[in-house]
Amino acid sequence: MVDPKAELASDVEVGPFCYVAGGVVLGAGCELDSHVTILAGTSCGARNVFAQGAIIGGDPQDRKWKGELTFLEIGDDNVFREYVTIHRANNEGGKTVVGDRNYLMAYCHLGHNVCVQNDVTMANSVGVSGHCTIEDGVMVGGMVGVHQYVRIGRLAMIGGLSKLVRDVPPFMLVGGVDEQKIHDINAVGLRRIGITQSHRMGLHKACKLLFKSQLGLTKAVEIVRREVPKSAELDELLAFVERTAKGKNGRGDQR
Repeated sequence: MVDPKAELASDVEVGPFCYVAGGVVLGAGCELDSHVTILAGTSCGARNVFAQGAIIGGDPQDRKWKGELTFLEIGDDNVFREYVTIHRANNEGGKTVVGDRNYLMAYCHLGHNVCVQNDVTMANSVGVSGHCTIEDGVMVGGMVGVHQYVRIGRLAMIGGLSKLVRDVPPFMLVGGVDEQKIHDINAVGLRRIGITQSHRMGLHKACKLLFKSQLGLTKAVEIVRREVPKSAELDELLAFVERTAKGKNGRGDQR
């Protein structure tokens, strides 16, 4: 069932038992498998794939939401596997945003006001609470739970079954069922995007000083700036941890 007020490019494929609400925009080459629901307020770019049972653009799960007009914006070349759910924002005119080339496996959930940037991979049954941000190139293992307002930095890798209640710095390997721990840098991911060995070693040294020493954050940052060779990635890491420190409960977006 496709509402006449929905806007579908001429080559969009809609499978059996799908529902596309009025006001939905689907760009060129989008594919809907069976039993897909896409609700009002959702706009999608090109070549997005929605597998069986996905529910896209649902109402926010928030007691404060009283029916205000809100949105979900999706970019290009994303894959949403079976029974993925994504909710619109909870504030008047607000947006939940998914960028380009992301791959969300079965039963993943994105809550209201979430921002997923580009090239993110989520294994099965990842739950992302409201107002979270997941930056470029992040990989999230299966059955991870992400607390609201958490930011996961670029190219971080999250172990399966982890509970994330604090921001995850970029370029790090993080995991923990009971306690969120930073283990080391994501050396494989950094190598894949062309980060040199010397810069990877700099990030490794910074990781030890910032997250594994008994130094306070201010002192650790001071030592890193003085002793670790400069790189764009190191600057990004330091800016991230300092931003997190200005927030509440280890979450820089919650102030």
